[in-house]
Amino acid sequence: MNNKIKLAVAGAVLSATSVANAGIVIPAGDWTLDINGNVNAYATWSDADKTKGTAPTGGLANVEDGAGEGSTQDINTGLLPSWLGFTGTTRQNDVDVSFTISFQPNASDNGATGDGKTPLNRQAFVTFGDKSWGTVKLGKDLGIFAGQAILNDMTLLGVGGNASMVSGASTTFGGIGTGYIYPAWKGQISYTTPNMNGFSATIGITNPNQGSFGDAVAVSTTAALVGGVTTSTTELYQDRFGIEGQVQYEWTGDIAGKVWASGATYDVTGALSVADGATATTSANSDSYTASVYDIGAAVTSGNLGLVAYYYNGDGVGTTVMGGNGVDVQGTKFKKRDSDGGYLQATYVIPTGTKLGVAYGVSNLDEASGENEATLLDKNERWTVGAYHPLTKHLNLVAEYNKIESEGQSSAHQTESDHFSLGAILFF
Repeated sequence: MNNKIKLAVAGAVLSATSVANAGIVIPAGDWTLDINGNVNAYATWSDADKTKGTAPTGGLANVEDGAGEGSTQDINTGLLPSWLGFTGTTRQNDVDVSFTISFQPNASDNGATGDGKTPLNRQAFVTFGDKSWGTVKLGKDLGIFAGQAILNDMTLLGVGGNASMVSGASTTFGGIGTGYIYPAWKGQISYTTPNMNGFSATIGITNPNQGSFGDAVAVSTTAALVGGVTTSTTELYQDRFGIEGQVQYEWTGDIAGKVWASGATYDVTGALSVADGATATTSANSDSYTASVYDIGAAVTSGNLGLVAYYYNGDGVGTTVMGGNGVDVQGTKFKKRDSDGGYLQATYVIPTGTKLGVAYGVSNLDEASGENEATLLDKNERWTVGAYHPLTKHLNLVAEYNKIESEGQSSAHQTESDHFSLGAILFF
């Protein structure tokens, strides 16, 4: 992948305001307007093996439908949706000021008329600062924690995992849930230090996205207890801003690269309804917990060879999305589940300019103390083999094979699926 496409990827995902990531640049009085983005589409053939036992809760491998059919086909965007971004930059009163607004239309739709899919709206933020003292960002953008994990995933140019997918979905999974937790798109206020000889740091508060915790926990919040007592949650929410941060060191030379570490913490409160079958009484209680996670990663290039290594470890954050299956409910208490994972990736550019890559990723989820749930996810694994060929400096042809395996806490519950994709992605 040439440097132009590398810069376009970073620009489309993070809409960096540096002119190095410029798309179509238009002077407009005191402002410079940069119109940038991508268009991509892929045909994917998927095949789900027969499920062993029942499918694990939280598994990402495709499963057979009710008629026992495991083969599906779809035309869709990949991990990176099609993108149209507008960034304006100016310098006023010795301050660099910018805004970014972006829209993400779909490449396919399952509606009878093809007009039913709602487009995404992932970015709307303003930044201001100076290279001498740093930059402040306010608005909606990619989350700070795990942002580098997705930016360095080679399937950003392709498809990766497409769990339980049919045509018309907004995006595929890439390596989300099979190597890293999705950083998501969050309202945030953050500060990034100036670049200090390759070192930089970011700290910010993020909007408490209640749904990611509430929806995810709902799949495991009803449990039958001894004595005919049943507990369930009626509400789950974050009661303060999330806190996310990252430190990074980057260097150049014959062996160039970067290392980074990031983390996040969220306080979560849930309302519990406890019904006692023996006494026919119901009582309301609440409990709170802190979900926290950290990661560490490195990306190194030497000539045509590129290597990425990434690892994360969390407590109460679950898997795939922040908070997904992060706790078990036992009586009137939430019991946090530990989770960890990561991915290894190697790419090499052959003389034709084609980048060949192979990656392995895994996301693990542990049972909470005192829990015994055989169908709860134990791990999602992914193998990816891909070829990314720059037909022009802006257009990449892509072929990928992805194998996804999901296993429950008991090995009696397993699903497995294979996915082959062909398509193209154009950056501008």
